[in-house]
Amino acid sequence: MIEDIKKRALHRTSILEGQLRGITRMIEGEEYCMDIITQTRAIQKSLESLNRLLLENHLRTHVTHMIEAGGDTRDQAVAELMKAFDFQGK
Repeated sequence: MIEDIKKRALHRTSILEGQLRGITRMIEGEEYCMDIITQTRAIQKSLESLNRLLLENHLRTHVTHMIEAGGDTRDQAVAELMKAFDFQGK
């Protein structure tokens, strides 16, 4: 894994852990539903940010090598990316 991306991804997971703990407390405290939903939406955005980092790493490392290798390996790289974005079979 590219060191800078790894560092940022780990930071993002720490933030996500804190956000999830906060939502648990909100639910236990029976806070206003719309406030909880606002926080769950923030988590979804944080997960999207983490996915972008992981995708960037995958493209810069594994996919680059797989495309260069060609043949079935190249096809596997394409299939993995299609699956990651739920595009398989559509």
